[in-house]
Amino acid sequence: MSRGRLRVYLGAAPGVGKTYAMLGEGRRGMERGRDVVVGFVETHGRPRTAALLEGMEVIPRRTMTHRGATFTELDADAVIARGPKTALIDELAHTNVPGSRNVKRWQDIDDILDAGIDVISTVNIQHLESVNDVVQEITGVPQRETVPDEVVRRADQVELVDMSPEALRRRMAHGNVYAPAKVDAALSNYFRVGNLTALRELALLWVAGKVDDQLDRYRAEHGIATTWEARERVVVALTGGPEGDTLVRRAARIAARTKGADLLAVHVTSADGLTGADPAGLARRRTLVESMGGSYHQVVGDDIPQALLDFARGVNATQLVLGASRRGRFAQILSRGVGVETTARSGSIDVHMITHDEVMKGRRRPARSRAALTRKRRLSGWALAVAGMPLLTVLLSPFRDVLSLPSEILFFLCLTVGVALAGGMWPAVTAAVGGSLLLNWYFTPPIGEFTINDPENLFALVVFVLVAAAVSSIVDLAARRTRQAARASADAELLSTLAGHVLRGEAAVPSLMERMRETFGFTSVTLLERRPEAGRTPDHRSDAWRIVATSGGAPSTSPGQSDTDVVIDDDMILAARGGPMDAADRTVLESFAAEAAVALRQERLQEAAERARPLAEADRMRTALLAAVSHDLRTPLASAKAAVESLGNTDVAWSDHDRAELVDTAKESLDKLDRLVANLLDMSRLQAGVLGLTPEPVALEEVVPRAVDDLGPVRDRIEGDVSVELPEIVADPALLERVLVNLMSNAVRYSPPDEPVLVTASRHGEHVEIRVIDRGPGIPPEAHDRVFQPFQRLGDRDNHAGVGLGLALSRGLTEAMGGTLVPEETPGGGLTMILTMPVSPGTVPA
Repeated sequence: MSRGRLRVYLGAAPGVGKTYAMLGEGRRGMERGRDVVVGFVETHGRPRTAALLEGMEVIPRRTMTHRGATFTELDADAVIARGPKTALIDELAHTNVPGSRNVKRWQDIDDILDAGIDVISTVNIQHLESVNDVVQEITGVPQRETVPDEVVRRADQVELVDMSPEALRRRMAHGNVYAPAKVDAALSNYFRVGNLTALRELALLWVAGKVDDQLDRYRAEHGIATTWEARERVVVALTGGPEGDTLVRRAARIAARTKGADLLAVHVTSADGLTGADPAGLARRRTLVESMGGSYHQVVGDDIPQALLDFARGVNATQLVLGASRRGRFAQILSRGVGVETTARSGSIDVHMITHDEVMKGRRRPARSRAALTRKRRLSGWALAVAGMPLLTVLLSPFRDVLSLPSEILFFLCLTVGVALAGGMWPAVTAAVGGSLLLNWYFTPPIGEFTINDPENLFALVVFVLVAAAVSSIVDLAARRTRQAARASADAELLSTLAGHVLRGEAAVPSLMERMRETFGFTSVTLLERRPEAGRTPDHRSDAWRIVATSGGAPSTSPGQSDTDVVIDDDMILAARGGPMDAADRTVLESFAAEAAVALRQERLQEAAERARPLAEADRMRTALLAAVSHDLRTPLASAKAAVESLGNTDVAWSDHDRAELVDTAKESLDKLDRLVANLLDMSRLQAGVLGLTPEPVALEEVVPRAVDDLGPVRDRIEGDVSVELPEIVADPALLERVLVNLMSNAVRYSPPDEPVLVTASRHGEHVEIRVIDRGPGIPPEAHDRVFQPFQRLGDRDNHAGVGLGLALSRGLTEAMGGTLVPEETPGGGLTMILTMPVSPGTVPA
């Protein structure tokens, strides 16, 4: 019996329509004559979902009792006994009641599949094990029911049931997901726009990964090596040369032309692990690629064109970006080069040959020491060559008649190999030449002459010289590669140290300078910056430079006073004292210097931003105050003045009713003026940082009722839903009450008369959210930030109802207490103000 097929409908959140889609597919199967049964479906009281169940065969559930309560579960045995072609089973991640056939429902489904029955099931992205912690971080809600990703990945078909956050919230507001009593709480907690957007992205990315896996598996199973352009993937090949920046930026522009294209950079190193490239240059290219949203890769291969194409085909790349050859014309005549060879073998991959400033300038190899061995070893090699060959000749001379020439050659060859091992190539070559002469004079007939009678002896001597030279060359090459490998390892360790230094946030300039001095053994390291008045002409005078940062002993005051200068840009140089540097060390030092310059610029930008922030705030407040004086102060003042003048007019006989109305008008105008002046003074105090705060633990069930009472006659239009189980928050009670009064009065003012204003509160991690929800006209999303600017009247208010200072003051007071205040659209119309405050320390976590 063949195993059944599993089809899973995956959703981003409850309510997107997974169960509805599953039932719809089941009904379509029934219409085609397929034997379909419902194993387990939860309608959650949704009429449209329940309507799809009509006329379908439903397998009775198994009734279970646990701790005195009765539960119903999927009866997997009954489904297997019934033996349908397809079974519809909801909630793949469900945990069964203890005592059931299996612990998890997905295990029940696995048994049903083993019985040869196809299963269609549903699951939400938050229940997948791999994203469980991410979902909890986003929503603040732990998910205790999970399913291993592999269970869903093994499914024969995974279909995403997608819906935009706005559409899902509208569906909820219309009562199509939860009961009306639960809608507001759900919308203000789990089903916030930000939460739903993040969950939707997780679901899309997970399904995209599943699709990529399916595509890779299909291509592997069918032996498809050609590129399928399902998605644009641009690969740029890097050599470590100076043209790398140009290639990366050009490749990034090519990738940017197609939405969703991937950028990958690859460097091919030889099979022995020695790249021959500048490690600091590769590190800079890697940083550049990652800053542009790409990824960096390194592969091993002796055939560079084939390695590039293997990598490109492995990632299903559609385009490959290469730099034009840096080799000279003569070298190009001898070999076609990487670019031409790659293009010839590329097949369906488009190859871009990019010109750059380094074309035809030749390949720059990293500097290396002339001697691969230490001085002591080279001297010992020369001593062995000079003294060893004559000594060996003396030792072998008595046995001239006993030993044949090939045996004598082997003795000399062994000594030559020993010289090569001790001193490298040139002492060994010298020993080989000298040995051949000694063999010719003392051991090759005619003895005592540099002539050879037997051609075979001549051939043996020539082979001796060639073998000796080859062995010495190999030994010398191995010694050089060993030193290069050690150098590369040291460079990698230093760059790793620098990367860790940056990742740990230790990017302060003094710390980097001290790290450089310690790493390279300098006596002092100084970062010099050209003075603006010195211009850009080369100048080594001390008065043309100023010291930005230094570490160690006496600093260098100009580039000419240091042993090593590293030019960072036209205006900045790193000057180091402590002896000259090896060329290979200099490349790593350049990375440190570049990082020091970046850290310096970041510090300066932060300082400039800190200096500019109070100036900008002061300028904004000054403009706002002038606006208030010019219009909003004058309006209530004019009303009060007109009322008082009318009362003082003796030419008119006012009735008691008229007089009382004029007095009320004057009083109302003066009250408005008093509130406006108080708000302006508080805004000024906030701006100046002198607003008095007394933060303390505050219970919302005490503050919210007081704020409602302060609203006066409109208090009856407020409906509250603040649980007494909420933790205390940290706030100034008086200021928090004032913020709530401002928010609720604003909501009441612009809500329809028959619509109440709802005030809710809920905990989210270490914060508590207070929501003031109205059903007024709302404001457009693009104006959400502007509504908090003083004297704004945007959508939610007319041009004659207040000065627009309440929300600005409310946000300022909230932020002064360590909270946030943001607006959000109310599903179905209106505006929701979300006040978030920190939970009091010591509160038991939710």
